[in-house]
Amino acid sequence: MAYKDPENTILLKTTKGDVIIELYPDLAPGHVERIKELAREGAYDGVVFHRVIDGFMAQTGDVKFGKQGGSSFNPGRAGMGGSDKPDLKAEFSNANHGRGACSMARSQSPNSANSQFFICFDDAAFLNRQYTVWGQVIEGMDNVDKIKRGEPVQDPDSIVSMRVAADAE
Repeated sequence: MAYKDPENTILLKTTKGDVIIELYPDLAPGHVERIKELAREGAYDGVVFHRVIDGFMAQTGDVKFGKQGGSSFNPGRAGMGGSDKPDLKAEFSNANHGRGACSMARSQSPNSANSQFFICFDDAAFLNRQYTVWGQVIEGMDNVDKIKRGEPVQDPDSIVSMRVAADAE
């Protein structure tokens, strides 16, 4: 399949189906770079959706505690870890946290985003200018809608693979 900008397109395979995400390097260059770097390392493969709230969002990306088969996998701690890379400086913008928006999770500190991210199910404009939007689901939002809910999720869905389209055959 041909993508408008394969270097800034993510192919996300989940246990519920495929999702295609358009990246926003102009809006959040540091965050887009981190997402691509971790995707290229295979860091997100096997990572569970640990916090999924109906009508709000599906959160994943804890490559430390949320990676099934990983040395530190701990379902009870999924959502508390990140990657071994340094935290990112906030890149807040006026982008709306609407349906399909992809944004970085963080702690109370604005500059604490690392590897975890979430995909909005519905409009969550109250997050605008407080979290960094780095992409938008352009295909497969119906598959995101099927992700199992919970806080924490029992027997969670997960990322099967996450790749930059430019690298895919």
